Amino acid sequence: MSENTYPSVNDLTLEEKASLTSGGDAWHLQGVESKGIPGYMITDGPHGLRKSLAVDTGSTDLNDSVPATCFPPAAGLSSSWNPELTHKVGEAMAEECIQEKVAVILGPGVNIKRNPLGGRCFEYWSEDPLLAGHEAAGLVEGVQSKGVGTSLKHFAVNNQETDRLRVDARVPQRALREIYFPAFEYIVKKAQPWTIMCSYNRINGVHSSQNHWLLTDVLRGEWGYQGIVMSDWGAAHDRVASLNAGLNLEMPPSFTDDKIVYAARDGRIAPEQLDRMAQGMIDLIDKTRAAMSIDGYRFDVDAHDEVAHQAAIESMVLLKNDDAVLPLAHDAKVAVIGEFARTPRYQGGGSSHITPTKMTGFLDTLAARGIDATFAPGFTLDLEDQDPALTAEAVEAAKGADVVLMFLGLPEAAESEGFDRENIDMPAKQIDLLKAVAAENANVVVVLSNGSVVSVAPWAENAKGILESWLLGQAGGPALADVIFGEVSPSGKLAQSIPLNILDDPSMLNWPGEEGHVDYGEGVFVGYRYYDTYGKAVDYPFGFGLSYASFAISDVTVGKTGANTASVTATVTNTSDVDGAEVVQVYVAPGKADVARPVHELKGFAKVFLAAGESKTVTIDLDECAFAYWSEKFNDWHVEAGEYGIEVGTSSRDIAATVTVELDGDGKAMPLDEWSTFAEWKSDEIGSGIVEQMKAKGAAGELPQLPDNDMMNMFLDSMPINSLTTLLGEPGKAVTAFLLDEYGKAVAEV
Repeated sequence: MSENTYPSVNDLTLEEKASLTSGGDAWHLQGVESKGIPGYMITDGPHGLRKSLAVDTGSTDLNDSVPATCFPPAAGLSSSWNPELTHKVGEAMAEECIQEKVAVILGPGVNIKRNPLGGRCFEYWSEDPLLAGHEAAGLVEGVQSKGVGTSLKHFAVNNQETDRLRVDARVPQRALREIYFPAFEYIVKKAQPWTIMCSYNRINGVHSSQNHWLLTDVLRGEWGYQGIVMSDWGAAHDRVASLNAGLNLEMPPSFTDDKIVYAARDGRIAPEQLDRMAQGMIDLIDKTRAAMSIDGYRFDVDAHDEVAHQAAIESMVLLKNDDAVLPLAHDAKVAVIGEFARTPRYQGGGSSHITPTKMTGFLDTLAARGIDATFAPGFTLDLEDQDPALTAEAVEAAKGADVVLMFLGLPEAAESEGFDRENIDMPAKQIDLLKAVAAENANVVVVLSNGSVVSVAPWAENAKGILESWLLGQAGGPALADVIFGEVSPSGKLAQSIPLNILDDPSMLNWPGEEGHVDYGEGVFVGYRYYDTYGKAVDYPFGFGLSYASFAISDVTVGKTGANTASVTATVTNTSDVDGAEVVQVYVAPGKADVARPVHELKGFAKVFLAAGESKTVTIDLDECAFAYWSEKFNDWHVEAGEYGIEVGTSSRDIAATVTVELDGDGKAMPLDEWSTFAEWKSDEIGSGIVEQMKAKGAAGELPQLPDNDMMNMFLDSMPINSLTTLLGEPGKAVTAFLLDEYGKAVAEV
């Protein structure tokens, strides 16, 4: 076999094919070296490379990894609303994989933030599938543009940590299609990730790892996925069932390759299915060969740190800025309070924990830039009771300061992979400290560090400014200084609503489940889809974020580009003397529908960078999916004819203009039968004509005449036509027979 000719399954023995469908160890594919198939390395993680120093021994130790750039986790990066930025982050991550000989980096994770208490919210993108899909697609394309694979995860419905290894997520089909699948679907169709990682949990009774409908019918059949599917670590429980369902790779190995061999020999696995799964692994190896063949490569540590710096800048969301307390003047007398300023929490806990190449906190940055500030730690980064001496020191530091910057948030012990949070409250000792400091100095700006939302309302009155910085990665210190001192204007927008109370979240009725299952009873009404539809007050709405600049949106228009597609244009103007960026958000508001639909849904966005006084026109195209809902009646997407509102704004509750578009609809109709209601017959294109014939024959005395008054029409409309004898007695049979006979003739002619 020549150096440039790679094997196919036709070159392998049965045993070799079977071996390819399981890992070589915890972090390597199982190669067949004699046939030219290497066992490349695959490893975490979603926001940077986590390659364990013990990786060559197959250890799963999550600590002591090789130094790599820690980019902002998705909790922050999602607030950038900038796929071009995530593409740059992906490119940098891939370069680090090339240096470390890692063929596939395990991420991004695009599971929906169904509930703010989810312990892994810090590494997921949004409560909205369109935003999650578009931003994460940028990351996937960036990584794979360098010849390194990604692993889109966790497919699917991995929205909680409680009982995550086995919980049965009972999800309605419509919620799956509209909320929990679309981010995966978009990324598959746009970016074709080289691998997808299935989740631990069951979906409607079937483990993801052996769910043929999920992995083959939907993923490969409907979406056209071309890559391989691997298990989450330990998520495969029956290798034969998993392989038949469409799982190419079990990770880590269970050392049961013989089971696949026996199943192939006795017919429990069809030869062509094993060939497909094994060939997928060979194809993956071939895709990564070029990048893995680069020797001596070294990534630019400083350049990647700068990418992390820019990503951190765009990750921050300015929630409050009373009296323009920010930005600070460089000569302001500043007191910095809070241990997070000295010991930043820059990433989440668990499998994605990275050893950064460098770490620059806020105090480090102030010192490097020659900015003098008084510092007091204020509290310890644990869940222990407050030390009164730390409070006294902080209050003293606040005296006489022009502005107090208070770095508050959640310690790592409060949120991590492996467990869900119990509430969204800030630690009580931090709130008490804030109140004590605010009583001494009213000019307080709170800088938050957290991986998922925290309740803001209980303490917001004690702060003039609130900067939600999420988890900013290794370059968070310089990024914070740039924003706080006005070197750049904040441009982040919330990717997750901030509720007033966790009990306002509709999923709380079923969170986190019971007796091994969790019901997704809220259906499609997740996050802002619920809050906005039912007029529920929130602290800060989805899509919200302030700027030092001011903007205006004008000249909003919409035009049809097809029967059920449209194009939206709007002009956005920077009306201030400060350079900045605004995110133009497009929401579609359906009119009257046959099913319960959210009042509006995000269907497009564009981040626009504008110099002071500059204007730009943006165009956002809306495809048929932007107007469709998943119909369980049709078992397909359905666009109803009628008028749709197109809302253009800067958050889900800050709508600058609404225009309308009239769509033709897709013309789908269910066949009529004896169980169709009289109202359904009247509204059907064919049935309505037959109903009119029936009425004419009734008036002529050829058929029983239906009663015609408001009360009787109400009963008729809701009644299947096989029940007309309830109102008409024996003659009702003749009416039913006429309708069915004439319908049969009409359909036959069509």
